[in-house]
Amino acid sequence: MTQTEPPRPAGRRLRPGQACRIHVSSLDADRLLYTTTERLYEAPNWAPDGHLVVNGDGLLWDLPLDGSSEPRPIDTPGLAPVNNDHLLSPDGLTIYASANDGHIHAVPRHGGPARRITPDDGRLHFLHGVDPTGERLAYVAITLGEPTVWIGHVRVIGVDGTDDHAVTEPGERHDDGPEYSPDGEWILFNTERFTTATGHGQLARVRPDGSGLERLAETDRVDWFPHLSPDGRHGVYISFPAGTQGHPENLPVQLHLVEAPDWRRPVRTIELFGGQGTINVTSWAPDSASFAWVDYPLGV
Repeated sequence: MTQTEPPRPAGRRLRPGQACRIHVSSLDADRLLYTTTERLYEAPNWAPDGHLVVNGDGLLWDLPLDGSSEPRPIDTPGLAPVNNDHLLSPDGLTIYASANDGHIHAVPRHGGPARRITPDDGRLHFLHGVDPTGERLAYVAITLGEPTVWIGHVRVIGVDGTDDHAVTEPGERHDDGPEYSPDGEWILFNTERFTTATGHGQLARVRPDGSGLERLAETDRVDWFPHLSPDGRHGVYISFPAGTQGHPENLPVQLHLVEAPDWRRPVRTIELFGGQGTINVTSWAPDSASFAWVDYPLGV
């Protein structure tokens, strides 16, 4: 979300002649896992059981990493159409998902009734992080108001819906993509707080109590969604062309792989056509050796 972006639709669609491709990348290699021209999938989560969880057409889907079958829809009765903000609990038994009712919900990993977590507080809630204990969620809150202004700030909430409070205070600059570091000591996110240029997202981190805000990198591009590997040794983020507003679809973008804690000098860059849906949430493998991502090439 960003200042001029309304709530996301339940499910984006591929354009004529466009494909959806799901990839797995390591530090030095890429593997094409799955290709379709029938449905647009987004935002892989890497499950401990050797599958990916993705969203598409407002549903959650399960895709084996061995390529043995097509994506299978996960039955989630009572869950409103989901967007591309979803995550797995540390034990892999629960999926937390943001839905287009504006709330975050919990559902069993292999299907079952949904349980709403967030309150009716006049905000939209977009999930991006689960703390290492599995007890808390980090999310972006968008206060409902003027329909053309969507400015988010970082909040945390217990998975039982208790102790909902702000980490960054609401202001005139947009925050997004909050994700816990593996040790739980930091929340990484992207923010416009370091610039007066509207939409110029940059990588940052802050303590869960709101202290210690610091910039991780300074670039001329628009940088979103920092994801640390589970061992904390590497990170990946998506970089949009300079002047991009928010994190839209269908642009030439870059994935930058870094050696943490240095986010300033990528050790590998992947060029692709995508953006929205490519890597909105963490997609690192539990062993930190690989991560998953999606591109959407045209002219296929």
